[in-house]
Amino acid sequence: MSRTVSSWILSSARNSVVLQGKGRLYSICIPNRNKIKWKFVFSKTRLYPAGSCSLDNTFSLKKAFRHTSTEEEHFSFQLSPSQINDILRAGEFSHKIVDLSGKNANSVLRFESNQLASNTPIEDRRSAATCLQTTGMMFGVFDGHAGSACAQAVSERLLHYIAVSLMSRQTLEEIELAVECMKPVLPILQWHKHPNDVEYREITSQYFENLRVYWQHLLDLDSEPGFSLEEAMICAFKRLDSDISLEVQAPQENELMRNIALQVAFSGATACVAHVDGVHLHVANTGDCRAILGVHEEDGTWSTLPLTRDHNAFDEFEIRRLKREHPRSEEKTLFVNDRLLGILMPSRAFGDVQLKWSKELQHSVLENSCDVEALNIYQYVPPNYHTPPYLTAEPEVTYHKLRSKDKFLVIASDGLWEMLSNEKVVKLVAGHLTELNMQKPQLAFEKPVNLGYMHSLLLQRKNRGIASLDQNIATHLIRHAIGSNEYGEVDQEKLAAMLTLPEDLARMYRDDITVTVVYFNSETIENYYRDN
Repeated sequence: MSRTVSSWILSSARNSVVLQGKGRLYSICIPNRNKIKWKFVFSKTRLYPAGSCSLDNTFSLKKAFRHTSTEEEHFSFQLSPSQINDILRAGEFSHKIVDLSGKNANSVLRFESNQLASNTPIEDRRSAATCLQTTGMMFGVFDGHAGSACAQAVSERLLHYIAVSLMSRQTLEEIELAVECMKPVLPILQWHKHPNDVEYREITSQYFENLRVYWQHLLDLDSEPGFSLEEAMICAFKRLDSDISLEVQAPQENELMRNIALQVAFSGATACVAHVDGVHLHVANTGDCRAILGVHEEDGTWSTLPLTRDHNAFDEFEIRRLKREHPRSEEKTLFVNDRLLGILMPSRAFGDVQLKWSKELQHSVLENSCDVEALNIYQYVPPNYHTPPYLTAEPEVTYHKLRSKDKFLVIASDGLWEMLSNEKVVKLVAGHLTELNMQKPQLAFEKPVNLGYMHSLLLQRKNRGIASLDQNIATHLIRHAIGSNEYGEVDQEKLAAMLTLPEDLARMYRDDITVTVVYFNSETIENYYRDN
């Protein structure tokens, strides 16, 4: 990015009245700023009632790097390479699967993840966990809107709901008996978390109680639950969204708990979750996060296999679905300016009860739960709101049987896909894999090994440039997403400018980005087909 372009970004922001760019959610604003009833995506208004505390955690830029306003007198896009790396790598997380059995049985080799905030605080969330009472691993990316509360809750809870849906009756009975007898409960998941990934600790007990009600419901079924994986994922998504809706309707004595329930229900989140068990890959998607496979073909080329569809106004299937569910008289108002009811870009999401409840229910819940100031934030009925619900959290589930040529899975929020195509993402991951393999020094140690020999190996490693390469593939993708020029190369000046954009401008040029890349163990997959 040249200085001319950098200056243009700043001057256009200062002189512009109508905001242009990549704003995608809740782009409706009531003119009276004191009575904003729906969060305006470019406004710094947050969805927190007076007196409540924000439980958000964020990988937002350090104030020393990021400007807070385009009105600052001394404005600079300058960042050193080390500062750029500090910002990009702050949310890195990686986990390698350790095979204690020696059987090399897990089809997941490792996964790497990262996040970069545009909103302050970041509204994206991510999850990864190993199932302890069933088999398999799960990976999720959650894109929040109108605040991070819903994405936070879904990231903490959804994988538990899926795991419970997959359990046998015997396991569910054992867990229920332990709770009844006040004994330790069998752990359901082993979480793999970044140190900065936070929880709603204040409400964990309520979340557990509602999960318990769900497994009690499964035990009340006449027969063994026996869900297929697809059925389990669909049931878990729908049940959690129902619980989010019911929790805000239930009387709450505790003000903090009531505020959290309001924040979760009246904000929203899209979700994409992958379940990997051996060669069996299931991906459940609600909204416009996306999952793709990177496939290494026999001729050495790479191809892309999409596993999800974006649920929005650009998808013909979604348009037809919504038209079937509502009267013909509403056909012209279902999507306005490519948004559901002129407000929301995704056509499926958790939360967002303003697009699911009747007007009467919204009014009743808010009258009983909110003070006047909170009412001004939450109470908003969209235009042409006649036959709710207009929004669903029901996912589409895709099944794929892994082959040895399926090398990696990429799950990401739409902040990545707005910047990079599916094919470009696969090309970047494949190129990164190749470069890492080329730069690995040969570890054929001479004997005896001495300090001088080890030092020479380290120098070789440094000279090969491995220290300058992002070790985390998610970071590599984010770097290219926000820093690439028209030739597909990372422009350091553009990268610095995109990272230092002030809070009132950043969302015009980029969204929050969350990426998780899962690498598959080709040897394990080959063994499966050889043994079967």
